[in-house]
Formats: sequence, structure tokens, C-alpha cells
Amino acid sequence: MASLTEKTDTEINQWIHNHEQKGATSAQLYLQLLEERARRSQGKGHLSIDISLELLVQAAIEQRCVTYGDLAKASKVEWGQARHRMSGANGHLDRLLDVCHARGLPMLPAICVNESGRGTGELEASALGGFAAGARRVGFAVEDELSFHRQTRDACWQWGKEQSRTRL
Repeated sequence: MASLTEKTDTEINQWIHNHEQKGATSAQLYLQLLEERARRSQGKGHLSIDISLELLVQAAIEQRCVTYGDLAKASKVEWGQARHRMSGANGHLDRLLDVCHARGLPMLPAICVNESGRGTGELEASALGGFAAGARRVGFAVEDELSFHRQTRDACWQWGKEQSRTRL
């Protein structure tokens, strides 16, 4: 089989879609496809998956939330450019969910919130729906979106505590 880097974006997206339709979201090829799609999105959107992931890991360790604006600032992208690339299907947060899933990390985008939720860790309704849709796409069963988000957010912080202990 040819390397994934030789495949077109359309081919990568179609393979991902096929895996999702079959419920094969833990298959090794699916995880590799998610990583490849996320890698490609960095050059196109100017928001860095690696920088955002690093910021989210640090926030989990510190038991805090970050905002979408924090992710843009970390990648040195003006908010006016970043905001259109941040959310929605195929947005930066969706790619971050992909990478977390592919790497066996907690769903760290759960601790990325709107500015109004920085202190509480709560998402606004539209962001909550997008987070749940992304989680469903990669194979999570989500019935109650708010409860799912809170459980996932708390799991990120628990994971962060464990990371801080191992770094001592």
C-alpha cells in the first residue's frame, strides 16, 4: 500500500468516513488516518496542533481551562483569522479530538471553553453540541451532552493530576 502522505485529502477523508460508518474508530489505520489529516491541517490553517496540544496538556496538569483565543494566541494567529478555523466539523478543535483519540489521550478539547466559561469550565450550547458531535464521530456514545462534557472535562483534570505526579 502506498504511504498515507501520497494520498489526497479526499482519499484520506473518505477512508476516515468509511471507518466511522463501520464503527471502526479503534482500528490502527483509522488512527493513522486521523494523525495524517491533523498533520495536514496545520499548514492550511496556521493553527498548530502540536502547540495547542501542549497548551491543553499543561492546562490539564494545572487543573484549569483555556479558551479558543488562548489556542490562537499560542499559535501566534490573530483571533480574526483563527475563529473561523477553530470550531465546527473539520475545525481545529475537531482535529485536536482526532489526535487525542489517535494517541490514546483524554479528550483534551473538553477543557477548551468559550471566554465566558473560563472560570467554570462550562461550554456554551453551540460549543457543547460541537464537542459532542466530534466525540460521537470518533466512537463515543453521547446521550446527555452536558453530563458527557463534564465527565470528560473531569477526566482530563484527573489525567493531568496523574501527569503532574509522574513529572516530579
